[in-house]
Amino acid sequence: MSPGIIVGVFLLYFLMLLFVGYITGRNANKDSYFLGNKQSIWWLVAFGMLSDSMSGVTFISVPGDVHKTNFFYMQTVMGYVAGYFVIAFVLLPLYYRLNLTSIYSYLGLRFGKAQQRTGAGYFVLSRLVGSAARLFLTAMILQTFLFNHLGFPFWATVSIIIILILAYTIKGGIRTLVFTDAIQSAFLVGGLLLCVFALLKGLPGKSAYTWVLESGHSDWFNWDWTMETYFWKHFLGGAFICITMTGMDQNMMQKNLSCRSLRDAQKNILSYGSVVFLVNIVFLSLGALMIQYLAVHHLEMPTKADGSPYTDGLFPMLVLGNHLGLAAGIAFLLGLAAATFSSADSVLTTLTTSTYIDFLHLESSGKYTEKRKKQFRDLLHITFAVLLLLVILVIKEINQSSLIKTVLMIAGYTYGPLLGLFAFGILTKLKPLPVLSVLVCLASPVLTYFISQIPKESIGGYRFGFELLIINGAITFLGLFLASMVKNRSLEAA
Repeated sequence: MSPGIIVGVFLLYFLMLLFVGYITGRNANKDSYFLGNKQSIWWLVAFGMLSDSMSGVTFISVPGDVHKTNFFYMQTVMGYVAGYFVIAFVLLPLYYRLNLTSIYSYLGLRFGKAQQRTGAGYFVLSRLVGSAARLFLTAMILQTFLFNHLGFPFWATVSIIIILILAYTIKGGIRTLVFTDAIQSAFLVGGLLLCVFALLKGLPGKSAYTWVLESGHSDWFNWDWTMETYFWKHFLGGAFICITMTGMDQNMMQKNLSCRSLRDAQKNILSYGSVVFLVNIVFLSLGALMIQYLAVHHLEMPTKADGSPYTDGLFPMLVLGNHLGLAAGIAFLLGLAAATFSSADSVLTTLTTSTYIDFLHLESSGKYTEKRKKQFRDLLHITFAVLLLLVILVIKEINQSSLIKTVLMIAGYTYGPLLGLFAFGILTKLKPLPVLSVLVCLASPVLTYFISQIPKESIGGYRFGFELLIINGAITFLGLFLASMVKNRSLEAA
């Protein structure tokens, strides 16, 4: 595909987003920015959350990973579905009853400001670093296939992307994101389906179901308990990943809180869960079809420098290497753009919201005028855009693929303390000392890391996987319980 076509596709795409941002950002105020004036349409939010939850890495990696792990990822997705029910009937009623804008305000009301800032701090850290890593990986693909040919340096490529995102989100906030995310979800799903149809054109004579079944990679379940892909590891891990990374994540919950009522928010999250389940089946089917396409057309799997299969490069190779035609290439680019920029644009708004409310407490402050508060909000929005750029450039300078995995793994560790804090607040009436609570939340990810390093030979060949999040949360919960006992004893002694 020629660089000119790629530039044209992205230019038109961003012009569309800027237009939507301009329309939805008119007459916007703080209520529009934070919660869309509580007027968001539930089914629009549900559909838009799809692109928000899937990064560009997901768009590329999930289909390619079928080569190594079959359809085992669906075990995790089934866990997600269970998690959405917990969010709908446990967490959302709590958030709506307290009329929250930032979900970490619950921790402030339940425990105190120290715990509120601890929870918000983990969110800010994980979302900033995680979003930067995801945007970096996608930007590198665009740099390789497009901007290197145009002579653009990497820093300029990322700067342009972030400036464009900033332009259409800074004014309208959540009200804008509800509409832009829905549009981007349409491009993601449409691009995915067009790529599937393009593959089927090159695989004549059989149905998609038959090709997938005959690929040898369509198994859904793994019952070997020692493997990382063991069913219960994936299912329980998926459930708790969903509960924490959706239900306890401001980035995912803020649009849910913009719905008109709790009932609408519950319909939104359950409908969204159904769509996630179906879309991931299509993603994995795409991966199986690509494997069949390689075999039929005598093409080889892309390889890394060490000769091992480079599964993340399979999808880009087929569509950008003109194997599937121009339409499939454009569909891929639009789907990739939608998955990438939707997850990046919303994070600027939600990081701003959390900092504004949880750290600066400006929402309830009577010290500043509304005009001054808006200036603070805009400054925070721009600051996080700059920080996102700087983190991406640091990752680029180090330039180690293993580092990217480490960065994403560290970001995942930060949700364990959030799980422990929320679970402790909901399931008990105890209230630990603030200082001890913070120490527990700082120590639990470290202890979880050391547990993950236990040699598998010493625990019967067992390999840790997604269940580390549960272990992390359980350590936090236990630590908070012990901290509460210390407080109670100190009070009795007094």
